[in-house]
Amino acid sequence: MTSAELDRAHSLIRNIQDYPQPGVLFRDITPLLADASALVATIDALIAPFKGEFDYVAGIEARGFLLAGAAATYANVGLIPIRKAGKLPRPAAAVSYALEYGTATIEAHDDIPNGATVLLIDDVLATGGTLGAAHDLVARLGGSVIGTAVLFEIDELGGREAVGDPRLHAVFHS
Repeated sequence: MTSAELDRAHSLIRNIQDYPQPGVLFRDITPLLADASALVATIDALIAPFKGEFDYVAGIEARGFLLAGAAATYANVGLIPIRKAGKLPRPAAAVSYALEYGTATIEAHDDIPNGATVLLIDDVLATGGTLGAAHDLVARLGGSVIGTAVLFEIDELGGREAVGDPRLHAVFHS
């Protein structure tokens, strides 16, 4: 992966103003996902600091699934989906976390063997609530998060501090 490849991948992310509500700047990663060479460069950059250190990739619904699935395949490891509440037929663990306007819950099956190492992946790090809860969820299931990788970090929202992972890695920043 070269800097030019990542620059091109970054240029494919579209900014959509006022979506899904006024005042929000949405990062549309669909064009990046549709470009095979940009996707490969991005996945390589996403997992590079953690290569060879994890048994599983855990991806957070919904766009985190897309990146985590590609990363798990690329690294030849298993995939653990972390879902929104009520989406799994047999949730084994659930963690609730605070939002600006209420609470949310994420769930996962108990498919993580005790002591397994897990790389946690999501698309965007904003305030950190979801990723912090995902750390707790993996621990409740017996896994050990060795690091957190995100495609895009919105620096001014302070999510890095909220997650508290010293090995948090972001490919792109704003």
